[in-house]
This record gives sequence, structure tokens and C-alpha cells, in this order.
Amino acid sequence: MTDYASNISATDAAAWLADAASVAITTHFKPDGDAVGSSLALARTLRHLDPDRPVELWYAGALPDFLAEIASGTPLRHLDTTPPTEADDPAAFVIVDTGSWSQLGFVREFATGRSDRTLIVDHHLRGDAEIADRRIVETTAPAAAQIVAGICSELLAVPPKQLPVDVATPLYLGIATDTGWFRHSNTTPTMFRLVADLLEAGVSSADLFRLIEQRDRVSRLRLFGRALSKLEMHADNSIALVMLDAQDFKESHGTSGDTGGFADRMLAVESVQVAVVLTESTDHTGAPITKISFRSKPGPDEIDVNQVAGTLGGGGHARAAGARLHKTLTETRDAVLTALAEA
Repeated sequence: MTDYASNISATDAAAWLADAASVAITTHFKPDGDAVGSSLALARTLRHLDPDRPVELWYAGALPDFLAEIASGTPLRHLDTTPPTEADDPAAFVIVDTGSWSQLGFVREFATGRSDRTLIVDHHLRGDAEIADRRIVETTAPAAAQIVAGICSELLAVPPKQLPVDVATPLYLGIATDTGWFRHSNTTPTMFRLVADLLEAGVSSADLFRLIEQRDRVSRLRLFGRALSKLEMHADNSIALVMLDAQDFKESHGTSGDTGGFADRMLAVESVQVAVVLTESTDHTGAPITKISFRSKPGPDEIDVNQVAGTLGGGGHARAAGARLHKTLTETRDAVLTALAEA
């Protein structure tokens, strides 16, 4: 089995993309800030390089509320309504912020058999190397956007502080959101130097924060209220867990995309080392699926939730990971608590 690791550099990736006649860029199901930021920055860079070349973003699952505004003017396809077909045949296929079959959703069938024209740019610890012949995997990077920034600079032959502001802004978005606006333990000196360069390129941090973080709907607050009302504490209050079922979403008018940040809020409790959010869903046959979102704190009693998620068929980072189980909420809770007890 091929190791899930880098086998090309940012310079190599830029040279390959520069020669591609057409490019499709995708990411994991239900894209978050880093997924959107890294993919959008790369798409815009390629369009700056050659405005006539076909470049399209492919997203699947619930889309963030800020997407329409942040991605305005960049060709984008929502695969839920327009899935890829054999007629879609880009010369280069790029997957950012994931390298796992389980997270590709609608794209998995399309990506199968196209490894020779596929590039993965990722910062997660786990992935399926056979997806792409070309891979840049930097697990120490706090966000995929940091890695993509190097490719963008190579493509346009400028340092980050001279990137066009419409490229610098989504790069900043990806880094800021995946570090909790620079609060999480994955912040690094290299990241802060890049962030300073992006600000010098013209990014307005205040405007971006307002766009991304200060646009909650009442439904999200109501859903969070329901989550708190169902809060469970386990293992001497070191594990906080909530389960959200279909009724919770229906009565709050919330969506699956509204749960982002819930686990981080639970970590505010002093005794909590791991926060878990379980959300109920179904697959195309109506069978139950439960999404698991883990977050953990660094420190002397830290738990690597990437390893815990790995035992459940998922993965991610040491402090933030997830998985999906074909089980009910209660069955998944039992599996999660067992996995954490054995960590």
C-alpha cells in the first residue's frame, strides 16, 4: 500500500497545473472555510494565469452561507443538483483539504480511474493515496490553504504579499477558520508570517470575520439551545457529548451546516477534554447514518481524536476529527464512548 504522503513539491504542482488545458477543483462533502478558501484561491489563481482556460469548482453537500458572496464571479457547480458525468473530463483534477474516499461523496465514482490526472493537496493525517498520483500532504500545516498559498505564489511568480486580493482573501479565510481565528493549538510561526503577508496583500480581516462569523440565523441559536439541553457528561465530566436527531433540526429549522462550532463551545467547560457532536441522518436507502464530530484540548491529559476517529473508520487531526457510522444515534454514542475509553 502506498503511503499517504507528499511525492511532489508546490513547484512541481504549479508546473503541472500551468500546462493543464482544463481544471476541476473539488473538496470534501459539506465544505467548510478551509475547503472553500483553498479551492477558491487556487481556481482564481489559475484564472488570473489564463482567463480563457476552463476552471470550475465542484462542491457537494450543504454549502456555507457565506459561499455566494465569497465565491462571486468564480465558476462553481453544486454537485447535488448537477453531478459529474463522463462528459466532464478535465485535464487536471484537484482535490483539496481531503484525500479520503469516504469524504468525496458524489465525486468518488468520477475520481475512480483518474489517478493519473489527479492532485491531492491536504493536511490531514489519513487518506487514500491511490486516489491521486500526485500528492502534497503536509500534516503540520494548520490548513490546506497554507499549502495552496505556496502553489498560488509559484503559479503567479510572486510572493504571498503580492498575491491578488481576490486570491489572498480566500487563503486567509481557510487559515483563519481552521485555526479558530488563530486560537487553536495548530497555530504556528510559519502560519502567522503567511497571514501577515496576506494582510499586506489587502485582506480585510474585520470584513471577513463579519462575513463568516457574524451572520448566524436564529435557527442556529435555537439548534444550539436544543444541543445544550441534551448535553451528556461522561468519564468524570471529561467528555461532553450531544446527540441531535431529525426532530431537533425540524423544530429549530436548523440545518446540518448549523452545527459547526458546537463542539468547540463545549470545550469551554474546564473539565472537558473531548467534545463530541452526533447528528442523525440517512443514506439514499433511508438507512440511518450518524455523523461524528470530535474536538479535543491539548495538555497533559490530551486525547488524539484522530486516532479515536480512525478506529471508527474516520480521521482528521489530533484535535479535530470526524467519522460517519451506519448506526443509529444511540448505537453510535455507545461506539464512541467505548472508543474513547480505550484511547
